Amino acid sequence: MTAPIPHLPSAPLGTGDLAAEITAQLSTQLCRVRLRGFPPPETPGPTLVAVAHGSRDPRALPTVRALLDRVHALRPGLAVRLGHIELNRPLLADTLAELRGEAVLVPLLFGHGHHVTHDLPAALAGAPQLTGRVAAPLGPHPLLAEALHGRLLEAGFPGAPSPRTAVVLAAAGSRAPRSARDTERTAQLLSARLGGTPVLPAYASAAAPTVADAVRTLTARGHDRIAVASCFTAPGRFATQCADAAPGTAAAPLGDHPALARLVLHRYDQALLARTGSDPASVRAATVAV
Repeated sequence: MTAPIPHLPSAPLGTGDLAAEITAQLSTQLCRVRLRGFPPPETPGPTLVAVAHGSRDPRALPTVRALLDRVHALRPGLAVRLGHIELNRPLLADTLAELRGEAVLVPLLFGHGHHVTHDLPAALAGAPQLTGRVAAPLGPHPLLAEALHGRLLEAGFPGAPSPRTAVVLAAAGSRAPRSARDTERTAQLLSARLGGTPVLPAYASAAAPTVADAVRTLTARGHDRIAVASCFTAPGRFATQCADAAPGTAAAPLGDHPALARLVLHRYDQALLARTGSDPASVRAATVAV
């Protein structure tokens, strides 16, 4: 059904005011749209189990819970639970033991490392009372690049590209080659979003280069305004370690950035579409209505 053309005010408006009015009206209409393949709001669907790594940093758990609060606000009828791989409660095994029926595990991780490819499937296998599947990690994806960009801007990184500026994309690191490829692709997406500003991946552990090494490489290439983008969900040892290596601006972890909350739901929806045997084009096109 075609939505009615938004009513525009009869009073004369300047160019900027008119554009703002049109944008507001169209946004109102778009908020009512549900894209093909998504359950209607009254159908809650399987439980979304967000899987965080866990950290001894006392700021980590409140940060992850704030992200899940935003996810729940975007889709109030959906049951959202939290499980940690280690270090924080609730642990994933305990969360899964309490559930029945169907669940989708959405890793709050950014690449296909050991946790995503081995630990999460093993956790599901240890909960035979559940029918479930593991969603893709949060990266790479344009919504992740949007969240990283947003945190950089909040930290004071200049909005306009300059030959002097560059970014180090700091990630946890993994020995899995596919995880490194995921981080490299995220760096490319962030670079494109920054208008071509160079973005060099770096890692806190298990892979090279380190943040300090990446900073030296960019400095040797003539960049003297180098920021560190934090590809971490929440504060923790690795996020702090990477921020401490920044020569200047260091963005905060992604936390409850709105784009990250939308990405969590996007990965959940993709997993549901794959479960129902939807065609690949529909799976790739899945996104949350905003």
